Amino acid sequence: MAEKEPVKSETVVKDLPMPVAEPAPLGLLGLAVAAIVLGLTDLGLFNGSKSLMIPWTIFLGATAQIIAGIMDFKRKNIFGATAFTGYALLWYTVSLTLIIVIFWGGVGFDMKHYGYGMIGFLVFSIYMTIASLMTNKALVAIMLGIDVALATLIPNVLLGNAVFPPWPCGITLIYTSAASFYGAAGVLLNTMAGKTILPLGKAIWVPSKPRAK
Repeated sequence: MAEKEPVKSETVVKDLPMPVAEPAPLGLLGLAVAAIVLGLTDLGLFNGSKSLMIPWTIFLGATAQIIAGIMDFKRKNIFGATAFTGYALLWYTVSLTLIIVIFWGGVGFDMKHYGYGMIGFLVFSIYMTIASLMTNKALVAIMLGIDVALATLIPNVLLGNAVFPPWPCGITLIYTSAASFYGAAGVLLNTMAGKTILPLGKAIWVPSKPRAK
């Protein structure tokens, strides 16, 4: 009599999707704090070395936004993911540039590299601003602030303080910080309350759906 083969029992464990909280308040907080520190510095309100800016630009401007961006990738939010991670990398670049300028100032380097890199980021920022028209008015206000901040930083870097002073960029960064604080508070309070506490405004541009053939 042939022996029966043992019945194999297999347990299949499925990976259930993990809920991911809304990361925008964290990312916007990072932008708001870093922008106000950098903006006040550009306005000349701090004396001495700019080295104490670096912790704020690294941990708030860069790290907080990259965490928010990674979370938005998991949430399949292409705008938030691209914006937060993209600007996080910009803040890391700004931070490293500050470290080089402050601590290796005697080494010969040309700040035009920094300026031309900012031109590239301005291009990125402009098409992100166009994309923000499909989100809400609060994000549009933030993106416009970033655009103007970059546009005023570039001539300051390429031409120098004597030709183009840093205060226009400083004023714009303070505006961007205020808009980011409002956006962070709005998303957080509205999400927790389940209703509108701080209005963020509807999308300015709602693309029409393609017609069915």
